Amino acid sequence: MADPLLIIAAGGTGGHMFPAQALAEAMLARGWRVKLSTDVRGARYTGGFPHAVEIEQVGSATFARGGLIAKLKAPFTIFGGVISAVFKMLRDKPTVVVGFGGYPTIPAMSAAWVLRKPTMIHEQNGVLGRVNKIFSKRVNKVACGTWPTELPSGVEGVPVGNPVRNAILERAGAGYIAPGDYPMSILVMGGSQGARILSDIVPPAISALPSAIRRNIRVSHQARAEDLERVAQYYADEGIPADVQPFFNDVPTLMSECQLVISRAGASSIADLSIIGRPAILVPYAMALGDHQTANARQLVDAGAAILVAETDLQVDSLSEQISNVLGDAGKAQSMSQAALACGKPDATETLVSLTIELTQPKP
Repeated sequence: MADPLLIIAAGGTGGHMFPAQALAEAMLARGWRVKLSTDVRGARYTGGFPHAVEIEQVGSATFARGGLIAKLKAPFTIFGGVISAVFKMLRDKPTVVVGFGGYPTIPAMSAAWVLRKPTMIHEQNGVLGRVNKIFSKRVNKVACGTWPTELPSGVEGVPVGNPVRNAILERAGAGYIAPGDYPMSILVMGGSQGARILSDIVPPAISALPSAIRRNIRVSHQARAEDLERVAQYYADEGIPADVQPFFNDVPTLMSECQLVISRAGASSIADLSIIGRPAILVPYAMALGDHQTANARQLVDAGAAILVAETDLQVDSLSEQISNVLGDAGKAQSMSQAALACGKPDATETLVSLTIELTQPKP
């Protein structure tokens, strides 16, 4: 008899793909076969998935981007993807289907609903995404990465936490070197798509730091491809050592070695911060659906592990002062690090695995 098959459906951002990768790694370790259903955009984030995971690209589209013609074509593209997914599931006979959100999950989750396969969605944010909201009343379980999560009436969620990749777990609770008169690192992350406002405000804010702090600073800064040259040039002109990249593959190492993180408040970033345990200045994306990034940040902020700065309030002088307040006070930075750790859920992956396997058990 073939090993049980898990189909994971995940959209095209790191926020969806990283928890999906964590579940894939854990289920493979338990002898399951794993197939990932995503689109072209999501395929860009599959480099870290184990080779044993079969990657299957599906036809999908979004109504949120593109012109009128693209929006008119979207339902036909999605419908074609659903029909294709139904036939593939009839062939593959998956044991369980788990969706992590994003438009590319629609074909697999719809096919699973049509064929009455056991299903679950995992919502990373404190507010359900559009697609997860649609399926929340049509699946067997709703697992929540941020708690509490705003859920539709009649839908019960299971607080799970956000699974993190093995590379993050390997750095769990990594010793924190509090700031002092020696080299210090700042990690700047704008989410999987980068963030222009961080590229505009953070470099001059770092440049404006008191000389006693600034002379020790080195920066790892994630920026959009179109902003790379100007951001790197700014740091170089100011004499600040900086590595500016569109995407860092070694975030676990960079985060574990830094004294401060300046970041968007995506669910995966929040989870990584709480597992490794690092002080942070969080700038939620103002246009996020339902302001879910502010909801994501709330636990760390309330715990004293992070400073929340609304995008509309992000200014060079005030940000420079906030950076200085953290890096100029070793005791405060150490306390923030410990508070972040207290918010972590390192067992999130195991909890999600248990829920996945539970779906395979016959109902009493």
